[in-house]
Amino acid sequence: MPIPSKQFNNAQLIPHFVELLNQGHTVTFKLRGFSMRPFLEDGRDCAILSKHTTVHRGDAVLAEVSPGRYVLHRIVNIDGDKVTVTLAFPKRRDPLTEYLVGSTRATIIRNAPQGTEVEVRTVVKEEAPKKKAGLDLGLEEINNVRHIIGIASGKGGVGKSTVAVNLAVALSRLGYKVGLADADVYGPSVPLMTGTEGAVPEAEEIAEGKEVIYPIEKYGVKWMSIGYFAEPGQALIWRGPMACNALKQMILQVRWGVLDFLLIDMPPGTGDIHISLVNDIPMEGALIVTTPQPVALSDVEKGVNMFRNKNIDRKIFGLVENMAWFTPEELPENKYYIFGKNGGKEMADKYGIPLLGQIPIVQSIREGGDSGEPAALSTRPDGQAFIDLAGRLAKAVES
Repeated sequence: MPIPSKQFNNAQLIPHFVELLNQGHTVTFKLRGFSMRPFLEDGRDCAILSKHTTVHRGDAVLAEVSPGRYVLHRIVNIDGDKVTVTLAFPKRRDPLTEYLVGSTRATIIRNAPQGTEVEVRTVVKEEAPKKKAGLDLGLEEINNVRHIIGIASGKGGVGKSTVAVNLAVALSRLGYKVGLADADVYGPSVPLMTGTEGAVPEAEEIAEGKEVIYPIEKYGVKWMSIGYFAEPGQALIWRGPMACNALKQMILQVRWGVLDFLLIDMPPGTGDIHISLVNDIPMEGALIVTTPQPVALSDVEKGVNMFRNKNIDRKIFGLVENMAWFTPEELPENKYYIFGKNGGKEMADKYGIPLLGQIPIVQSIREGGDSGEPAALSTRPDGQAFIDLAGRLAKAVES
């Protein structure tokens, strides 16, 4: 059974300390504050007090500078009838400096022999800046990756992950060595779309305190996802810094081997995770996925502006218009523009971005995503659409 603890402030405890000292006892207590650094540290060291009639250079003196307010300071010099005390403050322009200097001087004069000269000096003992928390991961595991491409979207619900998974499979079918990192941390869907749910990546310790993770391989592609490390249905309730560190680890700690393309399925929208990925990962550029809807196109502008921001400055290889039209399976020649017509093309023209592909809405793409067999594996028109997209992207990146 844990022992309950209780904290007391100085005003409650020190009067009892003084009473004990006057009775001839010694008192030990843990120090708080910064005024006696570096010799005595806040929360680390203890003071042992006893009553003396004289003080010497180096002695620590407990003084009541005002009712209920006590300070402990070291006597740094005694020169005849002169007493010198140095007060240390944790920062410059400390609002308590003037008050404590005056109070300390008054306390010493009040208790020292008449005629004693008192000097109170001040110094600043600023704490060293704390090292930023984060993972110390190098780029060794992606040194053999030729191109790292982000698959992005201005908003959710445009089929970004569907495009990313099928694009990875299509690039593999074209003969490229491909990997995909599912960085959509709040909605990792790669395990379901690739039929790898339940797979657990293996890890190997390659040095003391350093591990590498091996990706899951299927359909000629190396897959890695946060979803492999979470229980089905588990919500990942992560703040930005935690999510950024997890994604950085998921990409930089994975043994990708030799790859032509590493695609990163980024979270939808624009935010700190995107900025962290771009700054920490040598991402060459991005492919932006949208639908023809005006509401989706308006968010594309945000994505374009983010990648073209001078602090990010990444190339946009092209735009993909997903759900460009609906084609019934029994009427493959018919096109129904449910969400509008050519919105992606007009947006691409507006910003001078190549339109690399228009992907139709067909039932087989949805079924392939649900069954774990990407549509890009097929020889149907929908599979060919992803093959064509992969060829155009490869040409844009390598030109």
